[in-house]
Amino acid sequence: MRIQLSNKKILVTGGAGFIGSNLCEEFLQRENSVVCLDNFATGKRENIEKLQANPNFKLIEGDIRNIDDCSKAVQGVDYVLHQAALGSVPRSIKDPITSNEVNVTGFLNMLVASRDEGVKRFVYAASSSTYGDSETLPKVEDKIGKPLSPYAITKYVNELYADVFSKTYGLETIGLRYFNVFGRKQDPNGAYAAVIPKFVGQFMKGESPVINGDGNYSRDFTYIDNVIQANLLALTVQDNKAVNTVYNVAYGERNTLNDLVSCLKKYLSEFDNSIEKIEVKHGPNRMGDIPHSLASIDKAKELLNYNPVFSLEEGLKEAVNWYWENL
Repeated sequence: MRIQLSNKKILVTGGAGFIGSNLCEEFLQRENSVVCLDNFATGKRENIEKLQANPNFKLIEGDIRNIDDCSKAVQGVDYVLHQAALGSVPRSIKDPITSNEVNVTGFLNMLVASRDEGVKRFVYAASSSTYGDSETLPKVEDKIGKPLSPYAITKYVNELYADVFSKTYGLETIGLRYFNVFGRKQDPNGAYAAVIPKFVGQFMKGESPVINGDGNYSRDFTYIDNVIQANLLALTVQDNKAVNTVYNVAYGERNTLNDLVSCLKKYLSEFDNSIEKIEVKHGPNRMGDIPHSLASIDKAKELLNYNPVFSLEEGLKEAVNWYWENL
């Protein structure tokens, strides 16, 4: 897909994180100037290590909870890609105050700083967790339920604030509701590691991963390159109808955790055939988890011309190859 975007100054908050660092890399390759704002609470220096030699890349170590850091980061910026957040439903249940400070106060700080600097467009990471207890499948943007975790509340509040800022101050905003993003640079370690890198890391060590529940919960797993495409489109779309709204960013298919494990074992066994024999354990369902998630991507297809290329299987092949070379 040919999307023209070059010679712009783009701020990526959380730019040393999994998604943020991939976005930084993409926009540098497209000959833009990129500013990365990160406090390294969850971001990794190694994610941006290779970028720092690029004269068009600038790292600002700062915290979105500090309005002065936000104001410094947006100076002279054309576009903001706001990826900084404290992710993880379990983390937010354990510590709702910090999740709120980062995800709500930090988000508001970035909106204010962007408004004051005259940023052209503010594209932000929203979340499929916003659908909450809605049992409707597939998930359609204008039909949500009640949030099931503090994290989900914070991400919904982001959407409400963005809507108010677009209507009140004329700041162009687009929210991208990510569905279970995975791929290169996603951290396999730590208490709140996402399921795919965590399971890959355990299989590679010969350990048995633990599935929460019976493995029949399903997710719309979304490879990082699909997410990069959505961000590019959100920054460049010209149609007024496409701005100041939210979109599902997913592949549009759902797979169970059992499906996921089967695929992982298949692709990892190409490197080490003993992995095929590793048995998976099952634990209790996790508090705050929704049973099933499947996105309708019709709105993004229609208004953004979004066309995700990587299915779960195709994305997993790429991800497994990356992890095998880098872990």
